[in-house]
Amino acid sequence: MTIASTLSPTSTPLLTRQLRNRRAIRIWLGFVVLALFALVLVGGATRLTNSGLSITEWKPIHGVIPPLSVDEWQEEFKLYQQIPQYERMNKDMTLDGFKEIYWWEWAHRFLARSIGMIFALPLLFFWVTGRIEKKLRPRLLAILALGGFQGFVGWWMVSSGLTARTEVSQYRLATHLVIACLIFASCVWVMCGLGKRDVEAPPKASSKGWATALLCLVLFQIYLGALVAGLRAGYTYNTWPLMDGALVPGDLLIQHPLWVNFFENPKTVQFVHRLGAYAVFLVALYHMVTSLTAAPKSSHARRSVVLFWLITAQAALGIFTLLHHVPLHAGLAHQGLALIVLGFAVAHLRGFYGAYRLPETVA
Repeated sequence: MTIASTLSPTSTPLLTRQLRNRRAIRIWLGFVVLALFALVLVGGATRLTNSGLSITEWKPIHGVIPPLSVDEWQEEFKLYQQIPQYERMNKDMTLDGFKEIYWWEWAHRFLARSIGMIFALPLLFFWVTGRIEKKLRPRLLAILALGGFQGFVGWWMVSSGLTARTEVSQYRLATHLVIACLIFASCVWVMCGLGKRDVEAPPKASSKGWATALLCLVLFQIYLGALVAGLRAGYTYNTWPLMDGALVPGDLLIQHPLWVNFFENPKTVQFVHRLGAYAVFLVALYHMVTSLTAAPKSSHARRSVVLFWLITAQAALGIFTLLHHVPLHAGLAHQGLALIVLGFAVAHLRGFYGAYRLPETVA
């Protein structure tokens, strides 16, 4: 049953206006999603090139402008020379070398600020012109608030690497990435809910539950991947399917207390990330098979097939990245495809709920 079929003829002008407003908001959120995708990729490049600590101060407004003179570059370089990463890892770095890592971090921060404007200004316009339905307002405000909070989390993450460490804390890196993914997923969820979508029965009563579980597993797997990145665990044990010569390697629980191994032992963190990948693959396979068996021609089943193959491609890319010791382009592709998988998993689950009901619809 489509949206149009639920409306009386007298509400057609209102329907047209509401659908036009929804289309405009969907286009806007689509731009936001693309910008967030680019932001996460640049953040990944910043991490893989060890550029994240090149800017040692948080300047939300003034920091938009990069150094414009030799003296300003020298000032930024001197600030970087005061942190442990320079002292222990980059003692021989030249000013030109510093510029290379600086531009990655500056681009990451600039994109983050830009997305704030891309989201906030159109939101204000749509709001004051009455184009946003009342039930959407708290959802969009929550996304805006989460984006603002993410800015503080980003500096909280960077600050962890400016005093005693040579890299940022893996705990804070994982938190930063997960919040970015939550913002990305929330935008996709709202955007999909504004489309024209028929209400279709799920293939099985449990299908929605499995789609929910799959989405949660994908998000958790991204969190595990962030821990791997934070510990640089992908640069060791670069074999598959064996790890350190065994399916289940030894020395996984050598640190005390026991729970620390799952966050600070690179071997354990990488092994758990592998197990997470297997779990996501198996759940996606089961969800696809049961959907196709119960209702092979349904849109839910078709989406489950696409999601399964996206996850399969991501797994293959992850293995390739590991075997080749995390080259920059493969590492970025792996992170980018993870976001695509997450976005499609969100869209797939949203499909079980249909579009948001229009305010003037009738039974």
